[in-house]
Amino acid sequence: MPRDFRKRAETEEREPEFKDQVISIRRVTKVVKGGKNLSFSALAAVGNEKGMVGIGKGKAREVPQAIAKAVEAAKKNMMSVTLAETTIPHIVQGRHGAGLVVLRPASKGTGVIAGGAVRIIMELAGVKDILTKSIRSSNPITVAHATIQALKNLVSPEQAARVRNKTRETIWQ
Repeated sequence: MPRDFRKRAETEEREPEFKDQVISIRRVTKVVKGGKNLSFSALAAVGNEKGMVGIGKGKAREVPQAIAKAVEAAKKNMMSVTLAETTIPHIVQGRHGAGLVVLRPASKGTGVIAGGAVRIIMELAGVKDILTKSIRSSNPITVAHATIQALKNLVSPEQAARVRNKTRETIWQ
């Protein structure tokens, strides 16, 4: 029995420390013959504040279960974010449905200038200085997906130089 406990403790130490945060919780109903079935839908983000982030949705009859499902889904959808020190390497935009999110790099000490879902995702990704703008949709689910899409569109300076057949110094100051 003690040997199993040590194994469990070792695996927990090796697993990276992820923080999770709830972006939104909605009460949803399904109309059926006998009336309305009430359940809760949750959107959560998970990140290690060192360049890894993910979002997930969960749905259950009770709020804690919905949050737990959302966190598990977010851990399965983790992605790596290209960072340039405390900010992102270049301006980028992401679209999802009617949502459009613009992310701009900022100088050191600016902080995270963002609101709602974008702020949560940026902080969990480890971005310390960034300017953001959410255009068109204010739906937190759409904005969160657009933010993740923008982070996926980021390119490292080395990749950009390789694609353009130039040196890193000529295209990145």
